[in-house]
Amino acid sequence: RFSGASPRFLALEGYAVVDQVAMPVVGKSGVANDTFVEQIVTNAEAAIEAVVDMGVCDEHRVGVGGHSYGAFMAVMLLANSDLFRAGVARSGAYNRTLTPFGFQNERRTLWQAEQVYLDMSPLLAVPKIRDPLLLIHGEKDNNPATTPEQSKRLYHAIKGNGGKARIVMLPHESHTYRAKKSVGHTLAEMVAWYDKHVKGEGESSEVGEK
Repeated sequence: RFSGASPRFLALEGYAVVDQVAMPVVGKSGVANDTFVEQIVTNAEAAIEAVVDMGVCDEHRVGVGGHSYGAFMAVMLLANSDLFRAGVARSGAYNRTLTPFGFQNERRTLWQAEQVYLDMSPLLAVPKIRDPLLLIHGEKDNNPATTPEQSKRLYHAIKGNGGKARIVMLPHESHTYRAKKSVGHTLAEMVAWYDKHVKGEGESSEVGEK
């Protein structure tokens, strides 16, 4: 059973969905994120290889997505690999200098590990994001690390650098989307985006333009 805006609903549209993929970032305590990029790209390569070997995946038609920290990881993968044709990032944080006193498993401050914070800020790597990215965010997100400005600034940066992006702001929603219309709209946007950019069904499959 699944509910809400679960990516597993995409299975009803003909996609092979690998949900909640393990993306371990391992290393010595306190410094594992020093090799964050290399590790998550390797993790993604292994996940794709596994489903290709199962016979349910075309390695040339793979999308990536996530919510919150998963959204951040999805954008990092788009910026640092050519494994995916498109991405969906929901309510993420894309500028780590705005969370200077630590985040997730990073306990060092910005001033103790400046390069790590810069390397883990996909906003600073926008020129490398050449694959289409759909950004979704609740307008009332009350999570301090994932303010709506995170998605808005990333969107404007991608568009300003000639990239392909769409942004959807959900009215009255916080970090988790709860209204029936918000959940339905999120799913419709995700399906349309992947249909257009992963399946490649053409312009008519997208829900509007912005």
